[in-house]
Amino acid sequence: MLSSRSSDTEITVRPECPSAHLVQAGPPTWIDCAFPGGGLLGPPAWRELVGDYVEGAAMTTGKGAFGARPGGIRAAEGAALLSRMERVPLTRFHLLIALILGFGMFFDSFDTLAIAVAMTAILGTFGAGVEMAGFLIAAGYLGQIVGAIGFGFVSERFGRKAAFIASSVLFGLLSLVAALAWSVESLLVVRLIQGIGLGAEVPVAVAMFNEFVRARARGKIVLVYESLFIWGSLVASLTGGLLLAMFPPQYAWRYLFAIGAVPALTAIWAFFRLPESPRHLVHRGDLEAARAIIGRMEASRRIGTRMWTDEDAAVPVAAVVGPPTRFGELFARSYLRRTAMLWCTWFTTFFVLLGLATFLPTLLVRAGVTPSDASLLSATVTVGDMVVVYLAAATLDRLGRRFWFIAGYVLALIGAASGVIAIGLAGMSGWVVLFVAGAILLIGVNINAPLILMYTAELYPTRMRAWATMVGSTLRGLAAVIAPIALGQLLARAGGIGWMFALFAAVLAVGLAVFARYGIETKQRTLEELAR
Repeated sequence: MLSSRSSDTEITVRPECPSAHLVQAGPPTWIDCAFPGGGLLGPPAWRELVGDYVEGAAMTTGKGAFGARPGGIRAAEGAALLSRMERVPLTRFHLLIALILGFGMFFDSFDTLAIAVAMTAILGTFGAGVEMAGFLIAAGYLGQIVGAIGFGFVSERFGRKAAFIASSVLFGLLSLVAALAWSVESLLVVRLIQGIGLGAEVPVAVAMFNEFVRARARGKIVLVYESLFIWGSLVASLTGGLLLAMFPPQYAWRYLFAIGAVPALTAIWAFFRLPESPRHLVHRGDLEAARAIIGRMEASRRIGTRMWTDEDAAVPVAAVVGPPTRFGELFARSYLRRTAMLWCTWFTTFFVLLGLATFLPTLLVRAGVTPSDASLLSATVTVGDMVVVYLAAATLDRLGRRFWFIAGYVLALIGAASGVIAIGLAGMSGWVVLFVAGAILLIGVNINAPLILMYTAELYPTRMRAWATMVGSTLRGLAAVIAPIALGQLLARAGGIGWMFALFAAVLAVGLAVFARYGIETKQRTLEELAR
């Protein structure tokens, strides 16, 4: 028994609460945790210990923001559960999660490049002009903006799993409908609706996978997982080239879109095998469900060794409690600078990446390359992307996020400057110089593209992690809406390719300057530590 500051209140210590005393106090107030040092902590002392996470809720009555009992703030118990998670190395349990969620990452990039590879065939099928290309591409990304915001609410209110399954079903089914489009207008509408599902699938998957992986190797593990984005681009390029070589163009693009219906089947698998994020459950106060999932993680066989052991030291988790999700908190003083920096990085990265990746196959065809060869050249760029991303993954937890973001921007700027000098100023023509400058640029921004997904999820607390990642991804959608339309207008004019590279150089310079000034290093730090 511990003595209380209130003579008429009995306090019982719960022995299973490590590194803090878990107590239960009688009426008139329920309190769940008193930290080391003994005694009952009132609101001022509590706020001093856990900062903005509690905001005075510790002494309230009724169901609190954290926990299911009256005034339930079971911080120490939740922290103990997350500390157990931080001990768990890479296991087969993580591999299962990566496989299920990875389909979203894979088919996001597959769809992005599929529309680019098939664009010439689509326009030929419906007799549409090249100006329609920008609108077809922009429609999908406009839908992604709507989906990211809408499913952002779903992920925080109803869980990561529910948002992932619903978005996968919507994206997969509409991809199948797109393959049956009867006019360019019908395809535009279908792509718009399909984008709603696609806009949610990837951000919620990345946020969720981040929440399963411990801090010590989170950078390497998550970036390897996100390399599925590059594999999706590679497979889309190779599959598109193969289909265009084997079938008439008016059928080949339909077969390519039909393949994109696979995520609808993945949703069935996820319904039965995908667990909810333990961090989300702890924040919601469902400690029993979180404990069961963490127990399964601990029981899973460790990849490369016999079994999980206690030799992996836990990374301390200082505070896990928090208020309910407040969707405007992205713009609170403590997060505003992060939000602005991340949004700038999102926009500048994907304006260049999606703008050039979308138009490069078409530009190569206009320069004299056959459609199937253009797809194979795009695949060559993707192989280069893959090599650099795996190099980044191998060194990310040692060199840090800032190093690789800045390296990606610098490499992309070299490619953009090469295009400006060779094509815009020197007047060089032909597909070779276009391909070389474009390849260097794309490899650079493809370093940053998978990084920004992981990095956004690292910089916000559990109560808003999925929401922040999804809202950040709307800048990707915005960039993807603006870039194709702007580039379509530029490329319709004489000397448009040179001006395209000049525009890319200006956008990249802004992104580099902002990130170099405000980017935060996150290597080997727990999500709870970074969120404060």
